[in-house]
Amino acid sequence: MQTYRDLSLAVTRQRPEMLEMIADLVQVESPTEDRAAVNRCVRLVEKWIRLAGGKIKRSRQSAAGDLLVGRFGPVRPTLKPLMLLGHLDTVWPLGTLRKMPFRLRAGRAWGPGVLDMKAGIVMAVIALRVLQQAGRLNRPVIFLLNSDEETGSNHSRALTESLARKCASVFVLEPAQGIPGAYKTARKGVANYHLRVQGVAAHSGVDFSHGHSAVLELGRQIERASGFTNPARGITVNAGVIGGGTRSNVVAADAWAEFDVRIAKAVDGPRMDRRFRSLRAVDRQCTLEVAGGLNRPPMERTPGTVSLFRRAATMAKGLGFDLQEAATGGGSDGNFTSALGIPTLDGMGAVGEGAHADHESILLDALVPRTALLAAMIGGLDLE
Repeated sequence: MQTYRDLSLAVTRQRPEMLEMIADLVQVESPTEDRAAVNRCVRLVEKWIRLAGGKIKRSRQSAAGDLLVGRFGPVRPTLKPLMLLGHLDTVWPLGTLRKMPFRLRAGRAWGPGVLDMKAGIVMAVIALRVLQQAGRLNRPVIFLLNSDEETGSNHSRALTESLARKCASVFVLEPAQGIPGAYKTARKGVANYHLRVQGVAAHSGVDFSHGHSAVLELGRQIERASGFTNPARGITVNAGVIGGGTRSNVVAADAWAEFDVRIAKAVDGPRMDRRFRSLRAVDRQCTLEVAGGLNRPPMERTPGTVSLFRRAATMAKGLGFDLQEAATGGGSDGNFTSALGIPTLDGMGAVGEGAHADHESILLDALVPRTALLAAMIGGLDLE
């Protein structure tokens, strides 16, 4: 394998099996909340990693699917490992395949989880296989697949950070950004807050003046917290779910809201936390309780990540296409590794659209060039 053409041909020969593997993985449904379902995916990918020459370790979990760690490369390495990072869980409940069956149509593969991010996992397996077969995997690779990314990575975060600290860089197998297929060099951080208001109940017709409405107070607080949004700094606040009250003829004694907060800069995390915890009731007879905080720190565009992207863009030109970079408001497990100061390049999986939506799909024509690029980056290949 001396040229980019050689690499592309090696991946092209794997394309029929790659499509079969994507179909198999998508058809093993794996909602985060179903431990047994996720573990069926773990067992399938475990087999593929072994066949590709990797060594396996499973971190058993009792409240979530198991975490899968594959290791490749030399036994006595001279280089620090590279991490490939992904997740096997999806947002789709069991039974989704009945209305969204896996299918190949109109130049795409369709199905729940195909883009986010089962195709990316298959791409990584194939990239490692191609490098192994060519004898071009000269550095250690840690291939970590988590089971709870879609619900905040509460069970997997510690292992992700522990392994990442041993690595020189991290490649995240999340889907590329949009149809242009940009790699992601920045992601927003994510915080979640739960605001609860306690008021004073009363009959809204007989004793209205003695009531103090938690619903009314919640409305005031939503307006106030929404004012924390600052687009110029990349800060957004969204009250996405609310509830409260019991009947229309009762002044509500209880109300609550769930807020999603996104930040572009790490320094804004503590600032937003202080602002939420400084909320005070307008009606002094109501009380506020604020819980929650930052779940994922932002993945900022660091010099190390920019250096990785520029290398990828150069390799992409060798493979015959232009690679762009992008920032996104969504978070991933790459946020954790980037916050540790480890150069992290995201969006290195499939190209498509519709993640978490009924039209979730990937572009079939992008599979070979993107898998070849992933292989080149993993192997650090300087080809002609």
